[in-house]
Amino acid sequence: MSGSNTFDHIVIGAGTAGSLMANRLSKDPRQRVLLIEAGGKDDYHWIHIPVGYLYCIGNPRTDWLYQTEPDAGLNGRTLRYPRGKTLGGCSSINGMIYMRGQARDYDGWAAATGDEAWRWQNVLPAFKQHEDHYLGADEMHGAGGEWRVEKQRLRWDILDAFAQAAQQAGVPHSTDFNRGDNEGVGYFQVNQKNGWRWNTAKAFLRPACYGRPNFELWTGGQVARLLLERQGDGSLRCTGAEVWTGGELVTVRAKGEVLLCAGAVGSPQILQLSGIGPGALLRQHGIDVQAELPGVGENLQDHLQIRAVYKISGAPTLNVLASTLAGKARIGLEYLLSRSGPMSMAPSQLGAFTRSDPGQPYANLEYHVQPLSLDAFGEPLHSFPAFTASVCNLNPTSRGSVRLKSPRFGDAPAIAPNYLSTDADRKVAADSLRVTRRIAAQPALAKFKPEEFKPGAQYQSDDDLARLAGDIATTIFHPVGTTAMGRDGDPMAVLDSRLRVRDGKGGVIAGLRVVDAGAMPSITSGNTNSPTLMMAEKAAAWVLADARA
Repeated sequence: MSGSNTFDHIVIGAGTAGSLMANRLSKDPRQRVLLIEAGGKDDYHWIHIPVGYLYCIGNPRTDWLYQTEPDAGLNGRTLRYPRGKTLGGCSSINGMIYMRGQARDYDGWAAATGDEAWRWQNVLPAFKQHEDHYLGADEMHGAGGEWRVEKQRLRWDILDAFAQAAQQAGVPHSTDFNRGDNEGVGYFQVNQKNGWRWNTAKAFLRPACYGRPNFELWTGGQVARLLLERQGDGSLRCTGAEVWTGGELVTVRAKGEVLLCAGAVGSPQILQLSGIGPGALLRQHGIDVQAELPGVGENLQDHLQIRAVYKISGAPTLNVLASTLAGKARIGLEYLLSRSGPMSMAPSQLGAFTRSDPGQPYANLEYHVQPLSLDAFGEPLHSFPAFTASVCNLNPTSRGSVRLKSPRFGDAPAIAPNYLSTDADRKVAADSLRVTRRIAAQPALAKFKPEEFKPGAQYQSDDDLARLAGDIATTIFHPVGTTAMGRDGDPMAVLDSRLRVRDGKGGVIAGLRVVDAGAMPSITSGNTNSPTLMMAEKAAAWVLADARA
């Protein structure tokens, strides 16, 4: 810590959005920037080896270790709900998949907020600004930016066969899911560099920020609450935060803005602890209501994946290759010598986007296909050769919540995703399993004799399949929407279209924005990490423009 705890801008959370925000703001030498991270440094070796996500999820060194509340849509089950707790945040433990979503997602944001800045053609430059695509720049991709995008360094016979089977089932081939319409099947592009995970701490914090005298980083600092002051005209201003450093509460102050980048779970929790949120909830926990915003912590959306497992024969899968010490040694040696093979794997290698039924106007399903199977992340691989075809509803209509359980900042909030709570979502779940079966029945997979292990071919009706989906489905770790932006006059809109926190009285709280996936009014049609970076790129430009005005 420096001698002075007053800064121009304070960024809370050194994850996906926070790392980029800190980089862009501190690039101006006139802006003194503090970045606060509750976790530690990203010096754990498993963060950087791609397959190391298996050792980072569920590890208190890198994960907040959240659990959901029992969920009726999952037949009463609770789920592990990983969120990154280290420099780089979720980009240090996620699947490394580079995915923007569909153009219609952003056109929908523009309609929801009344702001043309969120249209596809207006967000595309922000995606390209920080991109370093392995094929170089074109009309859709950028080169030379901090965020490296590469193709994967491995292929699997069983995945190639699945891709061919998907095409036989009517899914077109795709070499690039990031051009506005991601319908198709192909290998995902990933945020890696030469076989290593490329997280946002590497991309945006070092070496650039570490060499700037106007930049300061605190790790191991958890924000207890924001500081809010009533101005002479009765309006609110955020002037800083109280930070628990492990031994004491330290007050930090911002002359400019506080940028809350703690994620779709952390940001609503901090707002609620600070007196910003649903009045009844805050009063229940003895917290003075500073700004009554009923939408804080509501509107939680997530992608629920239904993990269909197929036993096969005649093709290698990781279940078999990693089952012996000799096999593990070969895998380790391949990575050591060439940074390729199973240790360079993203959690999912092959992707497909298609429609749950022919009447759908656009691709509403995403597949993550893997040459392995297990009961759940953290569990052992099955003893038989198999692949997993995980399918999710890209645009769920179910909505959940993140709410305080207590007024203590060290207590985890109640996370209630409310999966499969609508008839529409249950219908898509059942239909998606039928699409999986149709692909598995195509000639390209016949030589491998696929046998449905989960959920089981005996289940055929909509009710059976929806219930089975509740038994075997898990999160893909894409929570969004808990501090959603929206139009003026929308009582559930937490933010305005420039990500400024509303005051519940028709204005905004000066000096406070939320910049993370919680700000999305609706979930994107794909993985959510890179859309969050795009939002941070736009927000940083707005903050700097306001600071210079």
